[in-house]
Amino acid sequence: MTNKLILIDGNSIAYRAFFALPLLNNDKGVYTNAVFGFTTMLLRILEDEKPTHMLVAFDAGKTTFRHKTYGEYKGGRQKTPPELSEQFPLVKELLDAFNIMHYQLNQYEADDIIGTLAKHGEKQGWEVNVISGDKDLLQLVSNKVKVSLTKKGLSDVDTYTPTFMEEKMEVSPEQIIDMKALMGDSSDNIPGVPGVGQKTAVKLLKEFKTLEVLYENLDKVSGKKLKEKLENHKEDAYMSKELVTIECESPIEISLENITYNGYEPNQVSAIFKDLGFQSLLTRIEGDVTIPVEEKEELSNLEIEVLDKVEDNIFTGVEAFEVEMLGDNYHLAAIEGFGLVNENKKYFIPTDVAIKSDAFKRWAEDGKYKKWVFDAKKVTVALLKHDIQIKGIEFDLLLASYLIDPSENHHDIPAISHRLGQKQVLFDEEVYGKGAKMKVPEFDELVNHITRKANMIYLLKEEVEKELEQNEQLELLKELELPLSIVLGEMEALGVQVDVDRLKHMGEELKERLQTIESEVHELAGETFNLNSPKQLGPILFEKLGLPVIKKTKTGYSTSADILEQLQNKHEIIPKLLVYRQLGKLQSTYIEGLLKVVHKDNQKIHTRFNQALTQTGRLSSIEPNLQNIPIRLEEGKKIRQAFIASKDGWVIFAADYSQIELRVLAHIANDEKLIEAFNNDMDIHTRTAMDVFHVEADEITDNMRRQAKAVNFGIVYGISDYGLSQNLGITRKDAKTFIDRYLNSYPGVQTYMDEVVQEAKQKGFVTTLMNRRRYLPDITNRNFNLRSFAERTAMNTPIQGSAADIIKLAMINLNEKLKEENMQAQMLLQVHDELILEAPIEELDRLKEIVPSVMESAVELSVPLKVDYAYGKTWYDAK
Repeated sequence: MTNKLILIDGNSIAYRAFFALPLLNNDKGVYTNAVFGFTTMLLRILEDEKPTHMLVAFDAGKTTFRHKTYGEYKGGRQKTPPELSEQFPLVKELLDAFNIMHYQLNQYEADDIIGTLAKHGEKQGWEVNVISGDKDLLQLVSNKVKVSLTKKGLSDVDTYTPTFMEEKMEVSPEQIIDMKALMGDSSDNIPGVPGVGQKTAVKLLKEFKTLEVLYENLDKVSGKKLKEKLENHKEDAYMSKELVTIECESPIEISLENITYNGYEPNQVSAIFKDLGFQSLLTRIEGDVTIPVEEKEELSNLEIEVLDKVEDNIFTGVEAFEVEMLGDNYHLAAIEGFGLVNENKKYFIPTDVAIKSDAFKRWAEDGKYKKWVFDAKKVTVALLKHDIQIKGIEFDLLLASYLIDPSENHHDIPAISHRLGQKQVLFDEEVYGKGAKMKVPEFDELVNHITRKANMIYLLKEEVEKELEQNEQLELLKELELPLSIVLGEMEALGVQVDVDRLKHMGEELKERLQTIESEVHELAGETFNLNSPKQLGPILFEKLGLPVIKKTKTGYSTSADILEQLQNKHEIIPKLLVYRQLGKLQSTYIEGLLKVVHKDNQKIHTRFNQALTQTGRLSSIEPNLQNIPIRLEEGKKIRQAFIASKDGWVIFAADYSQIELRVLAHIANDEKLIEAFNNDMDIHTRTAMDVFHVEADEITDNMRRQAKAVNFGIVYGISDYGLSQNLGITRKDAKTFIDRYLNSYPGVQTYMDEVVQEAKQKGFVTTLMNRRRYLPDITNRNFNLRSFAERTAMNTPIQGSAADIIKLAMINLNEKLKEENMQAQMLLQVHDELILEAPIEELDRLKEIVPSVMESAVELSVPLKVDYAYGKTWYDAK
């Protein structure tokens, strides 16, 4: 079998991926669009090409040996956006996971590495495929070497062979260097001969074959002006040829034997996909994440008493307590049993024995008995399903582990135990299996596993609390996260009422709208076709209606959303197609998606709040994600009409913090101008617009305020000029001007940014107002890209994290206040900076006083916290 060598131009493909996709980031705030695009192309290459040898080449730096020839080489290029620079280390990390070698060489470019290896492969008689977006590499094309060039996106690729080049470009591979020498390349700042474009260069090469022959026969060139240009710029032409010629004998320190490709380990790739948030790509690989267990220890014997009856005398007043449920969704899962460990004994209590026992219920509901658990929220929900309201939870191993290191991906009991050197417990997948193969093991194995987990909670509590105390975070656990977990557990168990009929009716309305739009599109097209089929839609748009082709793929014309958006002013059919797609997503993802998770017994949705996930401390929710219901489209907002109070005569009450992150920024940065604006209750976006545009308040237009708002919130998230330019549809130069003017207007913010980065470099972490930590191991990394991301994170984490802590504290205080006043009102949801409650209408006046008062007094800042509220029969009305 012939060896197949794949050589990828890493910089070129990552660059094209970045600009082909909208800015994406994962739940850690890391930009991932370039990595995602790169990965999709990589998977396709591996599937289609099945290489035996493979390498991805990268540029080593800005300076190469070509700069000695021409100091202005590549001098006109715009600075790489930091959002892209930060992703290069992730691309390399991903390649490591795939077991694909990557390489760079000082003073040389990726092209030179690729050229050298391509020639080596060609000499060996191998098949070589070079993948890039750079036409310079076409000079490598031969009978054994083909070059696949991406065009506008990543999926649209032309594969060049000598024959294809002659047909498409009318030049041979050897003539590419001469063609580029004549026409130059503005992207690389290669001068060439001014006024000579590709057409003229090709014409000259058809006649004279090479640059050298052309200059030997300059008198035979027709056209006086062309002859003069060639004569006057002879040195430029020869220098340009030198610059564009790939060095195919670069001093690389690797050989073809070093880059053998033997495939990848699915578990390694799954792990990085999950870390990056590439859920959609997981189905394209086999395997799932497993945690490697090294140095497996023989499990020592554990004396366990299995109880067939619970007596009061087994409890000492301090118990580690494990509630075991299979699967992630504890709202649906059954309790498999309870582990209970104290200073005297280790017990296993079967589920039926526990929930039917008065002694167990007395113990669980007595706050004087201290309980140490794993995932207090899950424990709360699990027992509430059996009418047991647990009290006295004093320690939660999950939350403690999360606070110690929020960047850690695995916070289950075995993972925490193994990290702390305690290996007397198996991982869940070793006991239950994983995925569809999960099952409850034999009784003795189940008893042993559950009780060992409880034992680990008991053994680790003191050590973990000691670390929290050293980090000055014990109060954060005891006073914030632990009380909040109980509040969240009660909210989840309560659930939010859904008007299923209304949701179904909305679905029917959307179907009718979709059918109407479909008919209108068919009428404009002059024929019927499947709007959801790109294969059918493409020819209608680009052949029948004659719209300009922006991008083609292997399967035909691209009709992706970004393509349609570029065409929306070209024909009235396009806006209708865009609305059709948006409504279609609402119908499938949100209407049908929500109906699937409504519990049939009570017509409620019981979402799960992730309390130990984000590195900033913000809550998120899943199954369903109620924080992501789209509200930009009116039809999306109307989905909230289906969320109603659970009783007649009750209302939905919503309260949200106004610009909480900007207020936190004003406090943390201690910026006088920001503080003054908030203390005078001035609209902060108007104030910023005045400073950025240098105008008075009465001169501010809606567009100016919109742009100022983007700058305000962009600053909070460490936005760059590139990111802001994308958000506002302006040039990077204008975006940089906005940011510079902002920082000049608010010098305290600039000082804060400088100081927080310096502090992070000294300590290795940043903290919120309540001492939540986020570690930044790359803050002093020599790699510019990794360091830049860490610096941006250092700036925004104290702001986002403090805002998250404030609303958490407000939830605890509000819960206590409602109970203290014996009110029936109860919290249902937290969505970003908003709290949603339900209450009887007679409590409304009191609620209008209590909720803003509690939320606004959660903490004392140098600026006032401000809360807006609204209420109505549905969540939609409470706006």
